[in-house]
Amino acid sequence: MSGRLFVVGLGPGAPGQMTPEAAQALEAADEVFGYGPYLNRVPERPGQTRHASDNREELGRAGAALEQAAAGAQVALVSGGDPGVFAMAAAVCEAIEAGPPDWRRIEVTMVPGVTAMLAVAARVGAPLGHDFCALNLSDNLKPWTLVESRLTAVAQAGFVIALYNPVSRARPWQLGAAFDLLRQVLPGTVPVVFGRAAGRPDERMAIVPLAEAEGSMADMATCVIVGSTATRMVAREGLPPLVYSPRSAG
Repeated sequence: MSGRLFVVGLGPGAPGQMTPEAAQALEAADEVFGYGPYLNRVPERPGQTRHASDNREELGRAGAALEQAAAGAQVALVSGGDPGVFAMAAAVCEAIEAGPPDWRRIEVTMVPGVTAMLAVAARVGAPLGHDFCALNLSDNLKPWTLVESRLTAVAQAGFVIALYNPVSRARPWQLGAAFDLLRQVLPGTVPVVFGRAAGRPDERMAIVPLAEAEGSMADMATCVIVGSTATRMVAREGLPPLVYSPRSAG
């Protein structure tokens, strides 16, 4: 079997944040699959075929890419950020596990990328400098009660929390509910970073205390980082503050 599948992380959006390994995999691919807006970030190459699909069709997209690779094509399947963080790498593994035996013989390479929480953290300082976790606020694939229990547990444990997929048109209320829950556990002074479109022309960073954080401050292009009780802000005259979590813990 000569086909191969690269599952490629495009990074947060800026061309300079795509890794050389990702660029090489995209250049070598005969077929490129992905969610439409992510495919639009991929430079077009003559002779390359592109397959766009809806964001909610992850398993179908993974299966289609695997079929092409099984037929002998060099295939790239793209994700924003890192494909292993709430993205297509897990969908590919799931599709292989449930799919025909020949899919298990395909050479699959996961190509990492800069994920949103790293890009946002770099813009504001070092909020992930100590222990942290990432939670997907979407309840499309898990019950909201599970999201609530995990939020409570990690806030009580003192983790900095990166929130992915905070809101959408179909899910406008979860982020506000998450802030309400977190305010029951954490002081209102804890800094909350709203990092939208990190590295892209429409980038926007905002830092507010948890007491003032609202769900309307984010959209699907936003990664939200909620500090812990140890997270600090360093005021700087004429410059944005630095947000960081000290590496030491008492």
